[in-house]
Amino acid sequence: MDKIGVVGCGLMGAGIAEVSARAGLDVVVAESSAGAADAGRRRLEKSLGRAEAKGKIESASAVLERIHLVTDLDAMADRQIVIEAIIEEESAKIDLFHRLDKIVLDPEAILGSNTSSIPIMKLGAGTTRPSQVIGIHFFNPVPVLKLVELVPSLLTSKETLRRSHAFVETKLNKTAIDCQDRAGFVVNALLIPFVLSAIRMMESGFATAEDIDRGLVLGAAHPQGPLALADLIGLDTTKAVAESLYAEFKEPLYAPPPLLARMVEAGLLGRKAGRGFYTYE
Repeated sequence: MDKIGVVGCGLMGAGIAEVSARAGLDVVVAESSAGAADAGRRRLEKSLGRAEAKGKIESASAVLERIHLVTDLDAMADRQIVIEAIIEEESAKIDLFHRLDKIVLDPEAILGSNTSSIPIMKLGAGTTRPSQVIGIHFFNPVPVLKLVELVPSLLTSKETLRRSHAFVETKLNKTAIDCQDRAGFVVNALLIPFVLSAIRMMESGFATAEDIDRGLVLGAAHPQGPLALADLIGLDTTKAVAESLYAEFKEPLYAPPPLLARMVEAGLLGRKAGRGFYTYE
């Protein structure tokens, strides 16, 4: 699989496109508008510029030449694998997979989702090829973090899982782990309740954001505190995953705290918005 399609060029989509292009693959990225495509290109240029300055790649421009940004989803027609990285909204993703099913011509092409919480079965059910639909969940920042969760549904074929492993580990030089198709998969099923506990601790006045994070960094050797991590993930994404976990398991510890809901409503989404639990330049 050398022809890669990515739908969405936000933080995650741009990262997936970057690691694919750095691996020498031909990448087409589809965005919803010219403005969004321009923003995606600037995000890629900035990230690749940093990588070149640090000596991680020889030429940012050479990598960028392998990435083609478009606003027409039909450009996915010749792709061998397409990974969606759009908004974490179930109806939007289901609609996209329905469209991709009609557009992508290769009968053996894999349709992957970078969702962090939505059941893969629901995405595959909207296509005529559910055996080739699989979760391919990267972690932010994609160029840095080595892990990818592979999430087959009950209808995903063993061959699709095998080929996805080969793509992630051989082509992209990342490490893949297998997960069941249940909300949160492995990492978020463990991580999000932990983050929500930190938010509740701050919300109750038990400790400040700074002291909570400092406690976990200095007392438990975490590289980053849970509230700073929530800002990095995005508070909207954190809330979406929490809601998905709660909907599936009905455990109170998965329910988003009121503070998280209010911050999302206010647009305080973390690093990408310039303000979350902390304020950023």
